[in-house]
Amino acid sequence: MATVIRPTDALTRDALAVLQPGFTGTTAPDWLLRRLDEGLACVALFGRNVHSPEQLAALTGQLHGVRDELLIAIDEEGGDVTRLEVRGGSSFPGNLALGAVDDTALTRDVARELGRRLADCGINLNWAPSADVNSNPANPVIGVRSFGADPALVARHTAAYVEGLQSAGVAACTKHFPGHGDTAVDSHHDLPRITADLTTLRERELVPFRAAVAAGTRAVMSAHILLPALDPERPATLSPGTLHGLLRAPATEGGLGFDGLIVTDGIEMRAISATYGIERGSVLALAAGADAICVGGGLADEDTVLRLRDALVRAVREGELPEERLADAAARVRALAHWTRVAGAAEGAAPAPGIGLTAARRALRLTSATPHQPLTAPAYVAAFTPLANIAVGDETPWGVAAELTRLLPGTETATVGAEDAAAGTGPLVDTLLTAAGDRPIVAVVRDLHRHPWMADALRALLTARPHTAVVEMGVPQAPPRGTPHLATHGAARICAQAAAEALTGQAS
Repeated sequence: MATVIRPTDALTRDALAVLQPGFTGTTAPDWLLRRLDEGLACVALFGRNVHSPEQLAALTGQLHGVRDELLIAIDEEGGDVTRLEVRGGSSFPGNLALGAVDDTALTRDVARELGRRLADCGINLNWAPSADVNSNPANPVIGVRSFGADPALVARHTAAYVEGLQSAGVAACTKHFPGHGDTAVDSHHDLPRITADLTTLRERELVPFRAAVAAGTRAVMSAHILLPALDPERPATLSPGTLHGLLRAPATEGGLGFDGLIVTDGIEMRAISATYGIERGSVLALAAGADAICVGGGLADEDTVLRLRDALVRAVREGELPEERLADAAARVRALAHWTRVAGAAEGAAPAPGIGLTAARRALRLTSATPHQPLTAPAYVAAFTPLANIAVGDETPWGVAAELTRLLPGTETATVGAEDAAAGTGPLVDTLLTAAGDRPIVAVVRDLHRHPWMADALRALLTARPHTAVVEMGVPQAPPRGTPHLATHGAARICAQAAAEALTGQAS
């Protein structure tokens, strides 16, 4: 006999409450408003939902008008990962820049200002900060999203970020538990595997998460990664030993003692969807100890919400998912929604509009064998551009050309990709030199160490034009010798502004 799903059932309301779905458009669709009335307790926003602060505030007001105590979540890390400023680039440097400065008071102030802007737009849950230790330089998905490679540094800045964000009344969701920094695979595409032993995990990956829990993070996001030292069969998101046995367990039992909301990373990511399917994956995640299912980055429709709702209800009725486990998860979601309403009413962060540029300027690192000669005339920017990273998003522009053009009108730019270098670095460099003419060249790279084609092309360019200035907007490794090298520690718009100021000698 088919399972009958009644929207008014307490069980069905709980199943809706644990979902964090997205949608398309800049206004709420009718189906979403109906589901809010039926028990949905969280809505996820992405760059596609944001046009302007005013529009975003109107949208969140529309959602809160249906459900007062509602979580409205967004993935706003600042730096390379921005949704508030998806079309122009972030006004805040990201984690690596803050880690390079290593001033926890600055990190706290930046996070507080970011939280204030989110709160002004009606957003009360931020899927940030990233507490991953970037221990693998080849990592394709973390990189500048991490505060750095030192666990102690990452820990103190994770705690400061959590404190700053939550002081503005916005709940922090520290991610990606138990640590995504030692992977060479993006879980959007496949299931990463970390082979570190338990001692290494405790001394490296878990250190920042312990600090986040101690700082009072209201939520933690799980990672779709396989760690055989914790669970040889299931990824962390679906592993009872990882979520319940490690994250929830008290310190006396070797756990982190976290009692807040556990949120999954996007359940539609291929690390889960291609191996378990989103329905089965959602059931297993709840059974393992997760409280909320993030969905909607790639799937953003009513059918997905209903499929997941019904899968959870069936799992309870068929004895696969304990009803009390679902009820507990839903209660945690509602409790956090209540906290955000109370904290949002009590907290009022004073604006600090210049904090992002201050941090970006302090994060700059300029190295040169000879004194850098400031640019005083229009330049030619060669932007060596890797393939877009889905975790960051391909809608957000990056590079220094726009900011240099603002300071030096007439500056031109060329975008260089792997396909341009495939025909040989010689013809590519000849093309760049011809286009540049007598103008000084600024070469902009992003994670140079991860892209052999980029390193080869840059080496050939520097051989032909030795004093070309190089701007690294990813994770800096060994800089090229004999030429000015500027590391911004991130590709945010504000980092580009600070770099352009330095290149032209106009830095404060």
